[in-house]
Amino acid sequence: MKLLVTGGAGFIGANYVQQVLATHPDDEIVTLDLLTYAGNLANLEPVLENPRHRFVRGDIADADAVASAIGDGVDAIVNFAAESHVDRSIADAGAFLATNVTGTQVLLDAARKHGVARFLQVSTDEVYGSLGPTGLFREDTPIQPNSPYAASKASADLLVRAAHHTHGLPAVITRCSNNYGPYQFPEKLIPLFVTNALAEQPLPLYGDGRQVRDWIHVEDHCRGVDLVLRKGRVGEVYNLGGGNERENVAIAALILDALGKPPSLVRHVTDRLGHDRRYAIDATKIERELGWKPQREFASGLRDTIEWYRAHRAWWEAIKSGAYLDYYERMYGDRLRERNG
Repeated sequence: MKLLVTGGAGFIGANYVQQVLATHPDDEIVTLDLLTYAGNLANLEPVLENPRHRFVRGDIADADAVASAIGDGVDAIVNFAAESHVDRSIADAGAFLATNVTGTQVLLDAARKHGVARFLQVSTDEVYGSLGPTGLFREDTPIQPNSPYAASKASADLLVRAAHHTHGLPAVITRCSNNYGPYQFPEKLIPLFVTNALAEQPLPLYGDGRQVRDWIHVEDHCRGVDLVLRKGRVGEVYNLGGGNERENVAIAALILDALGKPPSLVRHVTDRLGHDRRYAIDATKIERELGWKPQREFASGLRDTIEWYRAHRAWWEAIKSGAYLDYYERMYGDRLRERNG
C-alpha cells in the first residue's frame, strides 16, 4: 500500500510511520505535517532517509498542500493530524476548529476527488464525555464532548461518518484512550511529570489528582490503527483501550518512585475547567472482530517510557527551552504560585 499519513511528525503519528515501515516492507508512506509546536522532524529521524518514505511540510486545511502530498495517488489516508491538548483548547479554540474540523473536511474532499480506497480517522475517547465510577465507553455510547478539543474531534468524526453515508467514502474511525510512550510532547501528563522530575521541578497535579484514565502504550495503539486500516469494516468505529485504569495521583507516585524522587515534588494546582473525571474503554469489538489485544503491560511499558526520556534528555530539553516555556508559565505558573502562597 501507499499511505498518506497526516500529522506523522507528531507523537502517535511518528510511532505509526516507523512501525508501518518496519513491519510492511512493501508499503510506502508520504508524511504530511505542518510542524507546529508538537510536530518535530526529530521524531522521524530513523526513517527520514528511508527510500519508502517521503516527508511533505503542509497544513491539512490547505487543499493545495494536501493535493501535492497525494501526488499521483495514494491507496489510503490515515489522519493523525490534530490539535490535541485540552488546556490549549480552553485558552483558544480557534486552532482546534481550523485543524480538527476544517482540516478533516479538506482531507475527506481530497480522498473523494482522488479515489482513495480507505480513509482512517484517528479519534479519541474524549468525544464520549465523562464516565461515572463504573461503566465503559462502547462504540455506541452517545457522543457528549465536554471540552473544545473533544468537541472539535467529535465534529470531525461526524464529518467522516457523513462522507461515508452520503458519498460512500470507504472510511473507518478509531477512538483510543490515553497514550504514553516515546516522542510524546511534554505538555501531556506522563512526559510532563517524567521530565519535570528529572529536572527536579514540581509535578503540577490538577485538583485532587483522582481523575481516572485508561492508559495504552503507543505501540499497541498503532498496531490497532493499522489493523483497522487493513481489515476493519467500512463505516465502523473501533475503540482501542489498554485496560489500565489509573488515577493521575497514582501515575505521579509511580514516576517519582521509578526515578527515586521525593513525593514532595507533587504540587496540587487549581483544577482544569470542566475536567472530565473518568475515561475507560471497552475494546471488545476490535478484539472480537480483528483479534487485537494490547501487548504492552503497563508497569514495564511505563518503565521503558521513563528510561526513554532519561536517555533522550537532549530531545525534550530542546523542546522545553523554546516556546514551550511560555506556554508552561501560562498554564501552571499562577496555579503553582497560588498553592505555594
